[in-house]
Amino acid sequence: SGCATTAPAPDAVRQALAPTGSLRAAVYLGSPTSLVVDAKSGDKAGVTVDIGRELARRLGVPFVLVEHRLVAEVVDALRGGRADFTITNASAERAKIVDLTPPLIDLELGYLVMPGSPIGAIDAVDRPGMRIGVSQGSSSQRTLGQTFRNARVIGAPSLKVAGEMLTKRELDAFATNKAVLFELADTLPGARVLDGRWGTEHLAIAVPQGRGAAREWLAA
Repeated sequence: SGCATTAPAPDAVRQALAPTGSLRAAVYLGSPTSLVVDAKSGDKAGVTVDIGRELARRLGVPFVLVEHRLVAEVVDALRGGRADFTITNASAERAKIVDLTPPLIDLELGYLVMPGSPIGAIDAVDRPGMRIGVSQGSSSQRTLGQTFRNARVIGAPSLKVAGEMLTKRELDAFATNKAVLFELADTLPGARVLDGRWGTEHLAIAVPQGRGAAREWLAA
């Protein structure tokens, strides 16, 4: 009922956030924080999708999904003006290329392993010979690449491919936020998310730089 009585957005906000007349939400497939597709119904959902639909309703404009394979492509779409909105990790690097609201939610970062994996705990990950998968171009790739001393970081071109690499034992673990890990684990029999965390991801709304009215309205 609260959403139903929300006042429509001012014209200046509508022009700043949806300059083409539609709210274009950049998403990448496989992450519940971005976009997941129900295998039976084909229905699309995710934090970015659900919040984007509500924002489009308040703006009074059509909602358009701009789908990508990688989170890095999502951020590039905003930087290039090909999309208007997404929800992403509010890292210092991304803050240099898009405008971010204050964080909406914090997510634990962890590891997913397959049955029989030699990795039984998070303190056993950074060892010689370990192959740790990450999404290509992600914050996890950058962070773990800088902190690991022994394990090798391997970029996967999509979450679907990451699951295939785990199944084929081409990876010993996959690292990202636990929202994605639990979603991925549901598709891999016997896979489990290790207890503990190696960091925290701060999710925030991102818009292209230079759209001050949009950012202020979203932050409010």
